[in-house]
Amino acid sequence: MKQIERVAENLKVVVVISADIEWREIKTLLPQMEPQTSPYGEWLNIEFDVDEVNQVVTFFHGGWGKIAAAASTQYIIDRWEPDILINLGTCGGFEGEITKGTILLVTKTIVYDIQEQMGDPDEALEHYTTSLDLAWLPEGSPQEVVKTVLISGDRDLIPEDIPALRKKFGAIAGDWESGAIAYVAALNGTKCLILRGVTDIVGTAGGEAYDDIDIFIRSTKEILERLIDALPEWLVLIKANWEIVTTN
Repeated sequence: MKQIERVAENLKVVVVISADIEWREIKTLLPQMEPQTSPYGEWLNIEFDVDEVNQVVTFFHGGWGKIAAAASTQYIIDRWEPDILINLGTCGGFEGEITKGTILLVTKTIVYDIQEQMGDPDEALEHYTTSLDLAWLPEGSPQEVVKTVLISGDRDLIPEDIPALRKKFGAIAGDWESGAIAYVAALNGTKCLILRGVTDIVGTAGGEAYDDIDIFIRSTKEILERLIDALPEWLVLIKANWEIVTTN
């Protein structure tokens, strides 16, 4: 039993935050501490009360886009060897498929902006498609979530592409980094939890935040407040299940 308790109480948890605006908001929500620096971005160690146990969580600014996301994810894994890598952030939702403010628990990521002209384009897409192994995550959640696929590309969602993306991938939302984070985590055998909230809606007529970035900024603040508030409860669930997993 002592071994089980030691494992459960000393989980190494790193939360990666991608976009610059997201990181700026995170720093306003967390205790004011002097951030440390890395080649990719700032990072902070924050203590949370998790079931009356102090759990240290490292928050890391990984950067926006697939290049920064992939590189910083590998850096995190090499440096901290986390038991769990958590990506908290935002995404854009498809009009008619999802509502603003919805929190997504990502089960699969697809890098959709690969343009293969010399071989099989579907094979290229499949190579960077990652199904997240969430068997370690207990049933239920401390906040309402929608389990779904999330598509990633190095661009905002293009309105005229929405029908094809919905039809081809069964997608309801998209972002810039989740595909790279999930892919690198899977290569390393690192458990990965991706929770992203819908900040704005995009349809064939356009995106509500494209002409007014303040919509995205305000929604980002609200989404991240909810994700940070729920984080200790997510960790309670994870730790309880971790005891079971480590005894099998």
